[in-house]
Amino acid sequence: MSLDGFIAGPGGDMSWLTDHLGPNPLVGELLGDIGALLVGATTYGGDDPHKNDEGAGQAFGGGWEGPQYVVTHHPGTPADNLFFVPDVLTGLDQAEAAAGDKYVNIMGADIARQALEAGRLDEILTIVVPVLLGDGTPLFRGRTVQLERIHHSAVPQANNLWFKVLK
Repeated sequence: MSLDGFIAGPGGDMSWLTDHLGPNPLVGELLGDIGALLVGATTYGGDDPHKNDEGAGQAFGGGWEGPQYVVTHHPGTPADNLFFVPDVLTGLDQAEAAAGDKYVNIMGADIARQALEAGRLDEILTIVVPVLLGDGTPLFRGRTVQLERIHHSAVPQANNLWFKVLK
């Protein structure tokens, strides 16, 4: 996320993120704890910050493999570990079943907002990078949500902020 709160630039541009990708021990540890992804259609079909790497088109630049549930009204063709679901709650149910006792990682601002509104979002991890985008897709729009910080750390290119959602 940019310092001014955007997770994508104007038009879904993710190229700004490329300069800020790098080793992050927290992310490395978390990848092993993710059992499934719940992904919004815009994120799934959007710009890939790894498009010039060997990990292009893969979750976390190829750093993670497993079931992905894409919330969309225009499903594509399912493939190995790729499933299309009609709404967030159906996607959460299926992703949670697939993940077992691991995390369901949500990718996409609107999908996260819907999960939060449904009372199904327990934690939020933001990795804030030193850039101001000025416009784009904000991390969150909606009502006030109380959070409790459960972790913070820094790496040269970012600050990791992990929160528990207070209900």
